[in-house]
Amino acid sequence: MTASSTSAGEGPEYRDDREHPQGPPRPEAAVSVEGQPSAEGQPSVEGQPSPADDMPSAGDAPSPADGEYPSDREYIVGAPHAPLGPQVDPLAALRTTDDPPWDVYLTGTVFLDIIFTGLDSAPVRGTESWARGMGSSPGGVANMATALARLGLRTSLAAAFGDDHYGEYCWDALEQGEGIDLSPSRTVPGWHSPVTVSMAYEGERTMVSHGHEPPPEDVLVQEVAPQLLPRARAAVASLTPGRSAPWIAEAARKGTRVFGDVGWDDTGAWDLAGLTDLAHCEAFLPNAEEAMRYTRTDCPRTAAHALTEHVPVAVVTLGAEGAYAVDRRTGESAEVPAIAVEALDPTGAGDVFVAGFVTGSLAGWPLADRLAFAGLTAALSVQEFGGSLSAPGWSEIAAWWRRVQSVPGQDPAALRRYAFLDALLPAASVEPWPRRRAVPTIGFGRSA
Repeated sequence: MTASSTSAGEGPEYRDDREHPQGPPRPEAAVSVEGQPSAEGQPSVEGQPSPADDMPSAGDAPSPADGEYPSDREYIVGAPHAPLGPQVDPLAALRTTDDPPWDVYLTGTVFLDIIFTGLDSAPVRGTESWARGMGSSPGGVANMATALARLGLRTSLAAAFGDDHYGEYCWDALEQGEGIDLSPSRTVPGWHSPVTVSMAYEGERTMVSHGHEPPPEDVLVQEVAPQLLPRARAAVASLTPGRSAPWIAEAARKGTRVFGDVGWDDTGAWDLAGLTDLAHCEAFLPNAEEAMRYTRTDCPRTAAHALTEHVPVAVVTLGAEGAYAVDRRTGESAEVPAIAVEALDPTGAGDVFVAGFVTGSLAGWPLADRLAFAGLTAALSVQEFGGSLSAPGWSEIAAWWRRVQSVPGQDPAALRRYAFLDALLPAASVEPWPRRRAVPTIGFGRSA
């Protein structure tokens, strides 16, 4: 994963028909909002907030009026927060005293994301643009770590953090705000945090990033001693063409279930042999374009079946059409259409999709339920600005499920697709739909 963006193969795209920063145009996703079922028959929710409606003021500041943000305040969507109301442990029925201490382990680069919102259009060369809102949050690998933690999985993250205020903020947001284990992480003296500035407009975003590699002597534990990896049920690994990561093989050897995603192949080779760590993965989650390029096919569903010659489970995201998956071990295949939502900011949606699929996989759900849940969590995330901190928790999932069932005219077959949520969700949601959770950003922070 680079910067705070969703890696090309990590999940469905919620974007306009523009070019991906590292590749060709991507499939356009369903972004309409209706009070009735969409054309594909999937559930939808009326009355979704506009960008301004979804960004209320923080603390004692006055609420924005007429779609405007106060000009002297900074805002963040989904800042670090204590769990609200009944929490869900999706693995409760499976836990034993012999379990590994962590459900999911992952590693990567944490960025500080600075997000400008409320832009009417893309910035124009030679002019100054004013944004109606601004927020900040941990980005990069923090997107997936936060999504996993909010879904109730015990998450451990290995990452380098700068010893500047940005690094301190990101560390506190993840460890104290989200309950993520950072014991494999470290603060690097004299190294400043990588930063991404993201400008959100028209359901799209444009990003500028800056950062440096940490000093060689500050490599993480999995690079110098893979045998010291934290024990975990699963790991999420970003596969890089032409390069292997020894910790992935070691994790798989210890019985960790590895879920692999992938970014755009800048080499243009699209050679599965170059993804050497794919052999250690239980599941592989590319998007349709990547899957077809890697398998030399012209149909994403055909590509999914071809990928199962290399990995037991292949999940191919199909943009507006949803996702398709094949499990070679059981012979099972499943396809679930996308949920129609108004996409405000697609940052991190692919990471949330992977987190949802990993959650369902560890819980032992049927393949179709895993796909449906992954798509739902990703759809909820794009309705808020930001990456990591727009990831939904169980209270938001419960609020959506109860709200969508109350909308007249929903397709009963489409609703049945999500009926498995009834056995998982808390008896009562403590939060209204939609959730409103804007609070002051890092600008108001202060070192201890």
